[in-house]
Amino acid sequence: MEHNSFKLHLVHLLCLLLLCPLVSCQLNYKFYDYTCPNLTKIVRSGVWSAMTNDSRMAASLLRLHFHDCFVNGCDGSLLLDGGEKNAFPNRNSTRGFEVIDDIKANLERACPATVSCTDILTLAAREAVYLSGGPYWFLPLGRRDGLTASESDANEQLPGFSEPLENITAKFTSKGLELKDVVVLSGAHTIGFAQCFTFKSRLFDFGGSGEPDPLLDTSLLTSLQSTCPNQDDSDTKLAPLDSASSSKFDNLYYKLLLNNSGLLQSDQALMGDNTTASLVLNYSKFPYLFSKDFGASMVKMANIGVLTGQNGEIRKNCRLVN
Repeated sequence: MEHNSFKLHLVHLLCLLLLCPLVSCQLNYKFYDYTCPNLTKIVRSGVWSAMTNDSRMAASLLRLHFHDCFVNGCDGSLLLDGGEKNAFPNRNSTRGFEVIDDIKANLERACPATVSCTDILTLAAREAVYLSGGPYWFLPLGRRDGLTASESDANEQLPGFSEPLENITAKFTSKGLELKDVVVLSGAHTIGFAQCFTFKSRLFDFGGSGEPDPLLDTSLLTSLQSTCPNQDDSDTKLAPLDSASSSKFDNLYYKLLLNNSGLLQSDQALMGDNTTASLVLNYSKFPYLFSKDFGASMVKMANIGVLTGQNGEIRKNCRLVN
């Protein structure tokens, strides 16, 4: 009996190693069940309060999580002062840091030196989507916080708003994600806003032609030219990424792409490839499919380069290493 038991244990261990990467196996759905049982409730309360005061906050928290994970993995490095915060894709555009600070402070009172800033951000992004009417997904926890943050790495690794689809896809695949994840995670643009400078070239001088982007829907073009006139002082004005429902997490983003009404060049580029265009069409038709796949892709993204065990630390202050 003991021999058979040992064999079963060995088979189970081998299955674990084959079915999931070693790091993600170290994350656990019950990681804080005993050490911080009210974790989800505290995070949700903090996100809800922030969203009540600022309708843009859900999108901001989701973007924070994405920009953190895409630079050397999900390690809370974007939350550190300096470093990644100063990179071009983050400077004067990433927001929501004070929300994470407030949640961290409440958790330090409830369960001191227990919950990492990385896990807080990961959970906050999920709650932001869920409270905006989007899907809910289960997350294994146990991520630890990184000790460094690199401005140059953020400039190199984050996808750009005007990059070709080929370049963006390469950045996703370098993180262990797939082409499907590019389309699914782009659906996060169903909420939030973009500054005029990120798409203004499409309105007045697309590709140096002196003309607007010919693919852009004419009614949307007229509206955007009014919001973002061809002047430098309009660069930081905001336009909704999803002109149909910018505060509700739904699948209308994909319907806009079918109508040539994607705001960013990188969004509309999804219609220029047969594979990605087919996925866009499916997600525009089947909201449940989008919700299911979005949750799955968010779990994959939240596992990029995580620190577990004795690696990294549990920060006391999300802005500073201990």
